[in-house]
Amino acid sequence: VVNAGTADKDLSWIQTRRDELAPGLKINPRRDLAMIAVQGPNARAKVWQVIPGAQTATENLKLFQSIMYEKYFIARTGYTGEDGFEITLPVSDAEHLWNALHAVGVTPAGLGARDTLRLEAGMNLYGQDMDETTSPLESGLSWTVDLKSERNFIGKKSLLEMQLKYQLLGLLLLDRGVLRNHQKISMLHKKEEIVGEITSGGFSPTLNTSIALARLPLQISIGDEVQVLVRDKALRARVVKYPFVRNGKSLI
Repeated sequence: VVNAGTADKDLSWIQTRRDELAPGLKINPRRDLAMIAVQGPNARAKVWQVIPGAQTATENLKLFQSIMYEKYFIARTGYTGEDGFEITLPVSDAEHLWNALHAVGVTPAGLGARDTLRLEAGMNLYGQDMDETTSPLESGLSWTVDLKSERNFIGKKSLLEMQLKYQLLGLLLLDRGVLRNHQKISMLHKKEEIVGEITSGGFSPTLNTSIALARLPLQISIGDEVQVLVRDKALRARVVKYPFVRNGKSLI
């Protein structure tokens, strides 16, 4: 499943690699499928209310596991830091399923709510925390790359040769204010010495303070204090390990 906003670009890249490496491989984009993500502490129970036959098939699914049940591909996944299911189904059935979920109390969540949840969960957003110009090794995504295996993959050689300079870390604001994308970061009491930049920032309702993901030099460590330049002020922030929140509970 690709990012909906980059689907055409991703497909073009995949097809180019296919032409180079496996010209006989057929790629079939599934424009006939839709996905509904039901997330939160009551998400699974609500899905079982609407698709009762799926409970036996899905109640023992572990995180990241999935199963095909009738016309539904149900995965215990999401991008919110909460439990729940992502349900892939035919486009023609999506409206009916959504209306049934809404009827049992599932409410729609906009991009703002989803962005707050994924930030609290320390999950990257394409175009902010990562893009084609950033390395996974400098974007908190090392866990997605297996450099120890003998198996080769596209980009492995470049990653092995890369001289790392930055890392993605969390920030917890200590002063009053709100952290936002692109705000510059300097060392404490050295306003003119810019060392990094916020990639994602916002207010955390769970922690009742502002939090951020920031790209910082490798010399910066968890527990260090830095300052974020907000307009004409320098606000203090502590470097922390993310995720900040998981399943609605603070990890800080």
